[in-house]
Amino acid sequence: MIECSSRVLISFSLLVQFSIILLFPVMSDGKSNYTLGPGLRFEDVAANRSCDALLDSELLALQSEGHIIIGGLFPLHYVAPQLDSISILKQMTCVFSFDFRAFRWMMTMVFAVEEINRDQTLLPGLKLGYRIMDSCDHVHTSLRAFLSLLSQMPKMQKAKFQRSIVSYFATCTCLTDKQMYPSFLRTVPSDLFQVRGLVQLVTFMGWRWVGTIGTTDDYSQYGIQAFTRQFREHGGCVAFHITLPKSPSVAQIVSMMDRLQSSTARVVVVFANEGELVTLFSEVKNVSGIQWVASEAWVTASLLTSAHFQPLLEGTVGFSFPGVFIPKLNDFLLSVRPSPRPGMEFVNMFWEELFDCKLNYDPLKDDEDLSDTDSGYTDVSQVRISYNVYKAVYAISYALHRLLKCDVIPQFRSCNRESPLLFSLKTMTLLLACVFCAGSTECTKCPEYYWPDKEKVTCMAGVEEFLSYSDSMGIILVTLTLLGVSLTAVLTTVFHRFRSTPIVKANNSEISFLLLASLKLCFLCSLVFIGQPSVWTCRVRQAAFGVSFVLCLSCLLVKTIVVLLAFKANSPRSKTLRLFGPIQQRILILCTTAPQMCLCAGWLIAAPPFPFRNPDYQIVLECKEPWPPGFYLVLGYIGLLAFFCLLLAFLGRKLPDTFNEAKLISFSMLIFWAVWLSFIPAYVSSPGKFTVAVEIFAILASSFGLLVCIFVPKCYIILLQPERNVKKAMTGKFSK
Repeated sequence: MIECSSRVLISFSLLVQFSIILLFPVMSDGKSNYTLGPGLRFEDVAANRSCDALLDSELLALQSEGHIIIGGLFPLHYVAPQLDSISILKQMTCVFSFDFRAFRWMMTMVFAVEEINRDQTLLPGLKLGYRIMDSCDHVHTSLRAFLSLLSQMPKMQKAKFQRSIVSYFATCTCLTDKQMYPSFLRTVPSDLFQVRGLVQLVTFMGWRWVGTIGTTDDYSQYGIQAFTRQFREHGGCVAFHITLPKSPSVAQIVSMMDRLQSSTARVVVVFANEGELVTLFSEVKNVSGIQWVASEAWVTASLLTSAHFQPLLEGTVGFSFPGVFIPKLNDFLLSVRPSPRPGMEFVNMFWEELFDCKLNYDPLKDDEDLSDTDSGYTDVSQVRISYNVYKAVYAISYALHRLLKCDVIPQFRSCNRESPLLFSLKTMTLLLACVFCAGSTECTKCPEYYWPDKEKVTCMAGVEEFLSYSDSMGIILVTLTLLGVSLTAVLTTVFHRFRSTPIVKANNSEISFLLLASLKLCFLCSLVFIGQPSVWTCRVRQAAFGVSFVLCLSCLLVKTIVVLLAFKANSPRSKTLRLFGPIQQRILILCTTAPQMCLCAGWLIAAPPFPFRNPDYQIVLECKEPWPPGFYLVLGYIGLLAFFCLLLAFLGRKLPDTFNEAKLISFSMLIFWAVWLSFIPAYVSSPGKFTVAVEIFAILASSFGLLVCIFVPKCYIILLQPERNVKKAMTGKFSK
């Protein structure tokens, strides 16, 4: 047996530190074979085993027969004696403490199996059995129990598949390596996410100087390494690290106590299993003033919540699995009774430990009622690990359910990466679905801009997406653009036809026509954003938008200044008006537009936008801006001019109604600000091609706001109220 087991020990040592559920088929109904789907058959060949059972008759087990047996390992006791050689596995016994919480996990597995057997729709015609053993939370006793389970396996014919191991407690990140552990699954998340949470917790509390304690197993080593690395990245420092041996000597315990007491770090992060911490915490119980931060393996351990450890561990913080309620589990647990029958030894141990008695199997006394006890076994209001056990059994059952319905398939493996979510039963069902795979043992990343097909077998070229003229969104935006251009052309025609009338002259016809031309450019520049991006369109679109909008705002700024000066002047021939004549107005428009033109020119020369395929969500063709501040500087300058326009127009809001263009400019600027303030969050949060659609909508909405507020009221007077379009109405103030 030593020769057979030594090959298993190296890779198995990473697994046995955690409780596991092992799925394996056995023959127990007296038949020679049993078929699971076409082409898959199991055969009882106990006579042909190359290794004998490892003292199977000496190992205690809670068991029930069935067509398919689920093996389980649970840490009922702590701690097995230290061994120097695997050759004396036969002499090992569990010698310390009975864990009522672990017994609840064990009975939860029994409950799940019996619940599935009562369900005639899940595994019709099949009965699940179980063989549950005590791991003693120790590598050697776990190995002994594991090999005992393996020794019951028959040889398989006509099909090869790896033994499925589903863990309800193993969180080590090392077990995510599918090359090393291809058949290992679990119903708990890896420590990658727990470590991230612990680092955030410690840094949030302001603890920047901490110590760490771990053990020699991979769960602890990987967890401490990940915590130390991430903690340092967040600006923290690790004062010391203590590694707890499997069986520490008195001298080692004293050395660790001195290390704890002499360090100035009063916060200690402990990554270990509860069974390995009992010895340490029993010796250091006189150490005070330490804030313990616990990993999930022991933060809710009933063994460490006793009054014996309370002075030391009171105030410990950490993360645990979410608690849930399992219907009917409480009734099942309370119905457990001792029995002299073989296979009930664990139940009898539990009864003797709970009631502190020696069983003689007489009728139960009145005080021997589980509902009246208070222990980790009967506390099922919010179960955590028990629920993981429950899910593990159901995951195996759902996999068998799918396996019974499909033909034999090539060997396949999961290519899923880690997920921060727990494995739900639905996820496990999809994972083990009967699909034809390529038969490969490795996952190959598709080339850039290629996507895997639905079967994850071949790579296909991704479909490129952009806001095209044929899209429904593109059609709507083009229609609005053409409507804006047409309306601008109509208003320009009206103003040109009535250019000699007082209302057109009073509004400075030259600037009005320049404003209409710039608005037409604003509408037209939105067309550059639609269609497949090219080098030319990527460079022109933002520059055209920025310059045309600044030109509009420059014209509005000049018109606002003219209105204020006109109504503040004492006479039409005021010196103030002469100082701000047509030439000065043109110079101001040029001076306010020139900075935007220089900014756009420098941006396009130094870091011009270019077409880019963005594969984040889909392959979206968009214009990549190598210098993002350029776009925000363009928007910022537009916002600066809009602010001055709104400010000056607000100052002129109380001018006479006979000619109050400042009020119209105020309305247009309010619309402008409402559009662009809502544009920024929408632009940042919109995915893919909708980012472009949001910007086009903002351009069109603000352009329509300016056009309607500034020019439509004047056209209304020109066409429908010509009696108001006379010089007397325009110069009422000066006639006085």
